Amino acid sequence: MCSSDLVQLLVGRVCPKLAPDEKLDNQALIAESYRGIRPAPGYPAQPDHTEKATLFELLGAEERTGVSLTESYAMWPASSVSGLYFAHPESRYFGVGKIERDQAEDYARRKGWSLAEAERWLAPQLNYNPREVQAA
Repeated sequence: MCSSDLVQLLVGRVCPKLAPDEKLDNQALIAESYRGIRPAPGYPAQPDHTEKATLFELLGAEERTGVSLTESYAMWPASSVSGLYFAHPESRYFGVGKIERDQAEDYARRKGWSLAEAERWLAPQLNYNPREVQAA
């Protein structure tokens, strides 16, 4: 069974407990017709891939599933998926907006990182060019 099949199986077993009035067949689960959202690390609502390490540690994910994280926080095997499930009927996807330098500095401080490390991981979301700021 590949990881995405396992996710659909888990959703099929967990979602009825979260939303007992929802009756979904396998096709509806595959089409992600369930109520709620599944934001995942690396996507607009959660752009920092490094938070996967936090989840893996809290859940003992590698030991329990055999799925591991690479140095760039990609999951191995490549067919693996992760996400946070929110089954509330009013849940809606959202995206983190562009990040200004003061926000990146604050995030770096809270993560215990250098600003350069925060900028590396948040690069697609930055609303400034770190090289231009350094040159100024």
